[in-house]
Amino acid sequence: MAQAKINAKINDAAKGGKFCRSISMADRSMRLLESLDQIEMRVEALREAATAMEQEKECLLEMIQSIQNSQEMRTICDGNAVCETHLNSQECNVIIAKLKRALFSPGEREELDLTANRLMSRTLTVQVSVDTIRNPQQEDALRKATAIIDEIVAKVLEDLEGAKRSLRALHAACVTDAGPVPIDQKFQSIVISCALEDQKKIKRRLETLIRNMNNTERTIKIMTYQKVDESKNDSGSGK
Repeated sequence: MAQAKINAKINDAAKGGKFCRSISMADRSMRLLESLDQIEMRVEALREAATAMEQEKECLLEMIQSIQNSQEMRTICDGNAVCETHLNSQECNVIIAKLKRALFSPGEREELDLTANRLMSRTLTVQVSVDTIRNPQQEDALRKATAIIDEIVAKVLEDLEGAKRSLRALHAACVTDAGPVPIDQKFQSIVISCALEDQKKIKRRLETLIRNMNNTERTIKIMTYQKVDESKNDSGSGK
């Protein structure tokens, strides 16, 4: 629109035979407008790069936490205890002795913990923030959406499976193709009222929470299986 007005002024000046000052002013205006257009593209590129860095930081933190809470880390850290539990199983004695020598060397647990904590600390030193410009309606919608998610997260310890179902229903409200998953219609109407950048962040947060819950559930199942396996070995050795 502004460019059209400037071009119109140039044409009027040329037709009327006005002195060159008007044309030079229009030229300067065009150059400034072009500069602002270029700056705008760079500003958007900067915001996109910063947002990508935010996401990379979140991803790294999640990976480190996943490793810290993984079954592999727990097995290495608690390896000696696991071996002692299975010593009564004669067919495993040779394998266990080798595992003790090969896998559970002194200081290995401490080294793993220190490395993970060091990486976590270094990742947290990176501070990247991209503020979202919101109107009052978008502010209110974001508050409501955050409150709904926080309320479900607070109930995870009481009912892990129920919390996971609720989070999946919220996530289904944030995607176009949810599949055979119930959609929380109320949450969907709230998310639609949020700013576009906030919608993406809400969806990302829900995906992270669901992944973490799946990992937690998997760990619980493995630990339960180990307990059952240990009890079988104990009962077998007592015969």
